[in-house]
Amino acid sequence: MTPIEPLTPETFAPYGTALGFATRHTPDTAFFSPASDFWHEHGFASGEAQTEILWVVYRNPDPAIARLEAHTATEQALIPLTGPIVHIVARSTPDGAPDPQTAKAFAIAPGQGIVMAQNCWHATRAFSGDVTCAMLTRASTTKDLVSHLTAGAPLAESRYADIVLSIENGSKR
Repeated sequence: MTPIEPLTPETFAPYGTALGFATRHTPDTAFFSPASDFWHEHGFASGEAQTEILWVVYRNPDPAIARLEAHTATEQALIPLTGPIVHIVARSTPDGAPDPQTAKAFAIAPGQGIVMAQNCWHATRAFSGDVTCAMLTRASTTKDLVSHLTAGAPLAESRYADIVLSIENGSKR
């Protein structure tokens, strides 16, 4: 059973970048005023000119993980907006399959987020009903997935792999 861990930059580093932890004191990429603040968090690498923002609603509360997906052409950012999610990640074995020994489950609260590295295996669970997330991804990866999921077209920019994992029930977020 894979325990659910709190998200930290250090624990998520093997899989990508944790969001919501950046220092706000970067003078060349930040601005602060009484009306608003902004600062650089992460330089996103989609690998193409058209990066897109998606709304994604997760609602699967099943602690059993039977399949993971990975995106071969882009990073992918995920930011929960309306509630917490649990995001399961794994690195690849030398042959490219998900490595169950590296599987981790992270609790990600609204106000936090992650950027998965290219080829990071992943799945998402929501233990508190529908949770809407913002996703930043490559437009062609989305088209590839939609074509596969609706018409059975072969995947060009993503992969699926069957796996047997179980995470703690969501009560330990």
